[in-house]
Amino acid sequence: MIASLTLILLAQLLGEAAALGAGWPVPGPVLGMALMLGFLVLRDRAPSRLPRLLPRPLTDGTLEATGRGLLANLSLMFVPAGAGIVGRLDVVQAQGVRLALVVLVSTAAALVATVLVFLGAARLMARMGADGGDA
Repeated sequence: MIASLTLILLAQLLGEAAALGAGWPVPGPVLGMALMLGFLVLRDRAPSRLPRLLPRPLTDGTLEATGRGLLANLSLMFVPAGAGIVGRLDVVQAQGVRLALVVLVSTAAALVATVLVFLGAARLMARMGADGGDA
């Protein structure tokens, strides 16, 4: 579990460093997730070579179990943000309508983007299935 958590946090740290160092307008955790995805793809594409190079928790399913454990407790990460909002109720009172509008618009935009990505991925998968290729 320690190796798994270390890898997850290292991916986030590298993503933050890349975002800040390059000055990209992409959040560091997003780049960290891309790095983690790259690691997982490499790990799963070369299963005969990597187990010899990587610690066992990164190849035996412990990494996935650690990720599931973090996701199961993700709601705890919102407690500090909620406490911060309660501490700034004056701003919420003064800008509440604008804040609510921003939350609604950004949520709708995220949903639309998710649908478009899903449809694109579904079409790509269907095309790959029809072509008989498995990438």
